Amino acid sequence: MFVAPDPGLMRLRNSLRAVVGVGLAVAAAQVVGLSVTASIAGGLAALLALFTVLDASVRAQRVTTALLPVAGFPVLALATALHGLPLARDLAFLAVVFAGVHARRWGPRGHALGIFAFMNFFITQFLHAVPAQLPELFAAVGLALLAAGAARFVLWPIERRTPPPAAPPGLPGTGLARPTTRQAFQATAACAFALGIGQALSEDRWYWAVGTAWWIFVNTASRGETLVRGFRRVVGTVTGIAAGLLVAVPLHGAPAPTAALVAVCVFGIFYTAAPSYSWMMFFVTVMAGLLYGLLGVLHPGLLLLRFQETAIGALGAALAVVLVLPVTTHAANDAWIQRALHCVRACTAASLDRLAGHPDADPAPHAAELELLLGRVRMALGPLVHPLSPLRARKARARQVLELLDACAREVRGLVAVAADPQASHDARLAAACWRVEAAVEALTAPRDGVRPAVSAMGSRPYPAEPVLAHLHGLEHALLALHVPLRTHPRAPLVVSA
Repeated sequence: MFVAPDPGLMRLRNSLRAVVGVGLAVAAAQVVGLSVTASIAGGLAALLALFTVLDASVRAQRVTTALLPVAGFPVLALATALHGLPLARDLAFLAVVFAGVHARRWGPRGHALGIFAFMNFFITQFLHAVPAQLPELFAAVGLALLAAGAARFVLWPIERRTPPPAAPPGLPGTGLARPTTRQAFQATAACAFALGIGQALSEDRWYWAVGTAWWIFVNTASRGETLVRGFRRVVGTVTGIAAGLLVAVPLHGAPAPTAALVAVCVFGIFYTAAPSYSWMMFFVTVMAGLLYGLLGVLHPGLLLLRFQETAIGALGAALAVVLVLPVTTHAANDAWIQRALHCVRACTAASLDRLAGHPDADPAPHAAELELLLGRVRMALGPLVHPLSPLRARKARARQVLELLDACAREVRGLVAVAADPQASHDARLAAACWRVEAAVEALTAPRDGVRPAVSAMGSRPYPAEPVLAHLHGLEHALLALHVPLRTHPRAPLVVSA
């Protein structure tokens, strides 16, 4: 969490902005005289608007933010209207689960709208909202979205100066193998299991099991990823409950210290989301305990129930990915690694064009995309490098892949920094080095049963003195070293060449 790269301090600035946006939403609700329940709903809506809207341009982010009420308000009304009709409420919740996951096929906008719709149903259960509260809930969520939009697009327009990289889309597929369709069935099955067992355990707090099952399927692409994400969610929840017993319970809902700690949790959720899912869940769990304190219902037994419901949701997700249209971890691994390597090549070519004097060449977007893709690679390889993984050969191979891809990313970041220097020069040696990098990537991404392109041997060439050539040399070295873990059989012992 603390050593993960944060180019341009984007995670830090985004986290601070989230605190501002959520704070504005809650303050606005309080100023107009809304209840504590409505203020909490508004704060959560602002958090979701800032967390889930990840379109690749500021204009697209504005459109998605404006569309959030279209997805959220009907669900909010439906959930409150069905408050006293358990069977109809449960069926409607499962329908929202399926539609929310399936909406991801329309890219970042569908992803954000689907999450916002689901969470409006979830928040209604969390607050035990009834139809009489619907007008103030609408008001609170509407004010929250205005506050989140003001923080994002007016007060602190980070993306206006640094365009956000596009989130990597899902892996290709057709029919039921298409990721969104497959995950929609998986998530619905997992949530149905969680809903049934969760209600048998508690008729009042069953929704935590459903929420756990839902969120485990966000940004996962394989069976292994989903299982590891469920494990990490349980770990984060357990540690968060321990912290809640020490922090949230003694406060007894005192407004000022609770608000301050909720702000810390909002910052932690945003700052740790990318590098550590367990830490993010720690902050989510502590924040939930603090909110329960504000509602006056917090006690140690409630936190224990939260753990039990979380375990049920994680079990439901595990059963779903194993039994319902499973996708192997290896298939997802290979696809994400290939995309990361293609991005390395694109970034190298753009850097060389920039050094050659092409004014339109800009490697920075490619470098930002590479960071996102490497995050997906780490997630895809997570099941193999997990301490509990029994597959020693695959674990060693996966660790070497991650180390070498991290080395590629370091060299790419250095190359981009040098290319940004207007005094940097370009000569024929750079073009030759770039060609060798492209050839190395081509050799790694070519079909395994095809003809392997020729790649120059590195030997023991010393690193050049020029920074650009040194970065290209290091990049070439890492790419060639990747042949060992990527071009041998997955179950074969890993032999590290000298």
